[in-house]
Amino acid sequence: MDNMNKIFDKIACMLLCLWICSFSSSILAQEQTSLIVNGVPWYDQNHQPVNAHGAGIIRDNGKYWLFGEYKSDTSNAFPGFGCYSSEDLVNWHFERVVLPVQKDGILGSNRVGERVKVMRCPKTGMYVMLMHADDLKYMDPHIGIATCKTINGDYQLRGTLQYKGQPIKRWDMGVFQDEDGKGYLLIHHGPIYRLSDDYLSVDTMIAYVGGMGESPAMFRKNGMYYLLTSNLTSWERNDNYYFTATNIAGPWKKQGLFCPEGSLTWNSQSTFVLMLPDGTPMYMGDRWSYPHQASCATYVWMPMKVEGERLSIPEYWQSWNPETVQQEDILQKAIAEKSLRLNSNQPGKMVKLSFKGTQIALTGKTDSHGGYALVEITDRKGKKVYSSLLDCYSKVPQEGIRVITPKMPLGKYFLTVMVTGERTNWSDKSKRQFGTDDCFVRIDKAYVF
Repeated sequence: MDNMNKIFDKIACMLLCLWICSFSSSILAQEQTSLIVNGVPWYDQNHQPVNAHGAGIIRDNGKYWLFGEYKSDTSNAFPGFGCYSSEDLVNWHFERVVLPVQKDGILGSNRVGERVKVMRCPKTGMYVMLMHADDLKYMDPHIGIATCKTINGDYQLRGTLQYKGQPIKRWDMGVFQDEDGKGYLLIHHGPIYRLSDDYLSVDTMIAYVGGMGESPAMFRKNGMYYLLTSNLTSWERNDNYYFTATNIAGPWKKQGLFCPEGSLTWNSQSTFVLMLPDGTPMYMGDRWSYPHQASCATYVWMPMKVEGERLSIPEYWQSWNPETVQQEDILQKAIAEKSLRLNSNQPGKMVKLSFKGTQIALTGKTDSHGGYALVEITDRKGKKVYSSLLDCYSKVPQEGIRVITPKMPLGKYFLTVMVTGERTNWSDKSKRQFGTDDCFVRIDKAYVF
């Protein structure tokens, strides 16, 4: 009997351990819930900012593939087009720069490369990349074309896209692949071109959308086509608007804004629309940060509500779950909340904080007086483990999360936030000035994870 009791005790112990492990795994899974956090830098597997602006996404081989402008912090000259992969739209793996600066030609040194998009051609199986190429003064626009047999391989630039034997001399562009596999090139201020079956040339200009602006993006749902576009304000954000049609050839009807008026499209500019697995269209927008685009330009990705011809993003979600398409507050996962209270335009002014954890988020305010801050974290040995600039400018004031650091090993760290005195300022082709009027940095709280 004693032996039987010992056997039962062992079995009970094993079952208890299995239950504890299962319970612990469940808790861990809940703690690692993947959320899209808008308006903050995202980081790849190397703890480097996800550098993919003016981007597009395609779904291929069970993954999401993000292609974008691989910006620098010092110049607007073309530095290459980058490729990232993800299984959940949150955790991004840097693949490579798939199209680097060329020796010469439309994407050579001291040229501009923007709005890169990739589609897989159903007829040939080739991956076809389209982009806007230009000189630094935006006076020599072309639509470039590159191809590759693999999605994350070396794309070969094939020159310029032709229509009736002539290059298309336009700049802001987008692409759209319809349900029948047809590919389309969207051009600022109206033209929609249908591509040839191999996507390597233009078949015909199928529509002209009067009143269209820049940064076009299109999707189709329930037989309706939706075309998003922005006004012309250079790197500045504006109230984007949209058109609808039941046929891609038109007629196209201007519907108005899809975000509340004055929100400046939640401080972003459209670049692409991705259809989520449940059929929800996800708006993809850029928050530019000139001149520090590589480290400070961020993203706004939001689900869109579709009701017949009506398209809207009625409220801003700081963080949300792309699996459930529901808003979730990432700050609720923090283990500690600490006050910082930095509100200054004095260069060199700083606040410091020590904390124990794996990650920290900073909240504060951006407005028309904001400048750049320097955020640094060192470990207990004084080794710098994180350093980045932080942009505190926005034309429309906004309070919320300003940065969330990459995850670090559990330990004690020291945070420093300092006013740099640098401003975000630029001008467009007409020499109009944009950007901040001061260099204030306002950080209110730190949240430790």
